[in-house]
Formats: sequence, structure tokens, C-alpha cells
Amino acid sequence: MDIIEGVVIGGNRLGRRLGFPTANIAIDDNLTIDNGVYCSKVYVEGEEYSAMTNVGVRPSVDGSKRLLETHLFGFKGLLYGLKLRVELYEKIRDEKRFDSVEELRQQIEQDSKKIKELMANG
Repeated sequence: MDIIEGVVIGGNRLGRRLGFPTANIAIDDNLTIDNGVYCSKVYVEGEEYSAMTNVGVRPSVDGSKRLLETHLFGFKGLLYGLKLRVELYEKIRDEKRFDSVEELRQQIEQDSKKIKELMANG
């Protein structure tokens, strides 16, 4: 398990438009964690949430800076400025570029289902 801690920063809000709002944390380019999508847990203000986390440069939206983006299942509210502890448990796929935002949305939907199944089965 890898652990990343950081303060939530603003993003471009694409995740929110796709139905999967994310908390974004700037990460060091030298971080030795592989880019990709992970089954994760996030701790915020003493609460634990199952989560779906992407580490990478977001090639589908022409990203260039490495970033951690995490979607907390069941969380309602704003996280800007709060410190999160993100525990990465299992990588479910590599980061990849999609030809359209709709393809990306469909893949995020599939990733979400897979992660929820993994969490339900322990």
C-alpha cells in the first residue's frame, strides 16, 4: 500500500461534469508510484471513504503536470483546502488517453463498478 497526503487544490471540474467529482492533490514528479487508476481509501477529518484514485498527467484532457485525483464514494460537500490521506491499495489499470470525453466517462463508470466490487469483497 502506498500513502499520499496533501491539501486539496482546485481543478478544472471535469470530474464533476462527468458525475464523478474529484479532490485534486499536487504530487511531486519524483513520486515513485506508477501512473494509473487505483482502488483506494481516503481519510478526511477523521472519516474514512472508499475511493477511486487516478495518479498521472490526465492525457485525455491535455494535462501536463502530474496530479492525484480521487473520487470519494458517498461524500457530499467541498474538500478544497482540507488535508487528505489517500491509501492506494490496488492498481486496476494504467492511465491512458481517450479519444473523447464520452469514452473517458464510460471508462470511469467501469472503473467505479470494478472498485466497488473489490471493496465489497474485502
